[in-house]
Amino acid sequence: MKKNNLLSSALLLTAAVIWGIAFTAQSALADTVPPFTVNAIRSLIASAALIPAAYVTRRMNGKRLGEGSPADRRRLIRAGLLCGTLLCVSVNLQQFGIALYPSGAPAEAHSGFLTALYVLFVPIFGLFLKKRVGPFVILGVVIAVAGLYLLCLSDGFAGLYTGDIVVLVCGMSFALQILCVDHFIDTVDGVKLSSLQFFVCGVLSAILMLIFERPAPGAILDAWLPLLYLALMSSAGGYTLQIIGQKYSDNPTLASVIMSMESVFATLSGIVFMGIVPKPAELVGCALMFAAIVIAQLPESLLKRKSHEKSS
Repeated sequence: MKKNNLLSSALLLTAAVIWGIAFTAQSALADTVPPFTVNAIRSLIASAALIPAAYVTRRMNGKRLGEGSPADRRRLIRAGLLCGTLLCVSVNLQQFGIALYPSGAPAEAHSGFLTALYVLFVPIFGLFLKKRVGPFVILGVVIAVAGLYLLCLSDGFAGLYTGDIVVLVCGMSFALQILCVDHFIDTVDGVKLSSLQFFVCGVLSAILMLIFERPAPGAILDAWLPLLYLALMSSAGGYTLQIIGQKYSDNPTLASVIMSMESVFATLSGIVFMGIVPKPAELVGCALMFAAIVIAQLPESLLKRKSHEKSS
């Protein structure tokens, strides 16, 4: 299949905008609906919403909704269980982290950029798989540390939020989830995998909700708008756009950079919708962290090209 980078970029950028605004929706829910309840509801709705989408896409390709063989079915179930479990850990850490920010804190800016560090953690975790880390990744990590200091510790350790630590761990968890999806994406249907992983995430979150939380039905009904946004736009829409966008892209570097733009849109969303403007040092920290994300994704061929130009 011929790749279409323009279509891919448009889909991935749309997903980044949707995910960025989702941080504001999550912040709006943080004080009224418990985290496990939020993710149980959004994930189960997203899973159900993706079933007709999977049916339509399969029919367009001349295939039935069901898998063609027992082996394909087992592969899809295994992928859904593994990816869904990691997704459950990731989204619940993220929601818990956002809920821990005090009132008036720039939660969207902090959580958006800290979550986006998954593009640094992915190659770092690759070291454990004996994959070499290039010089741009090392440079990106150094710049990210400087950005983290300005974003989280510009006022010393007194300026470090507990939510920062939780969301940073969330970024690590998302990196593992991305690696898991990447492992299966070429062997299973992308939309069906998305639906199944949200079903697994929703069921696990619902079990945790019943054990640890006592959600108020009135609060859930009052929060229907941000919940539906997270379910239909962020989960069902955003993740499906990501999968389709990556299938059409022949440039994984460009795809990763575009997806990491969610952190920029998260900051802008906090300013526009919540009226919370980060401090100047925090904005510089955000800029450094975004620069780190971009630099970490640069291809090593750039160094070889520069070296060749000098030698000639």
